[in-house]
Amino acid sequence: MYWTLELASKIEDAPWPATKDELIDYAMRSGSPLEVIENLQEIEDEGEIYECIEDIWPDYPSKEDFFFNEEEY
Repeated sequence: MYWTLELASKIEDAPWPATKDELIDYAMRSGSPLEVIENLQEIEDEGEIYECIEDIWPDYPSKEDFFFNEEEY
């Protein structure tokens, strides 16, 4: 399983919180690439409910990671 920003962005707007099956369903209905669906299928599912994309990919950058403060430079 591998994630890229492009792949993860396909499910960023999913209806969170969601289960693995709900995320797979959302990915298929929204026309996500096959890699996204395969990545979701590879998640070890113990009936967990995921609150956000960071629960699936902890390294997913938040909006603060892209914030540029012009006053600092």
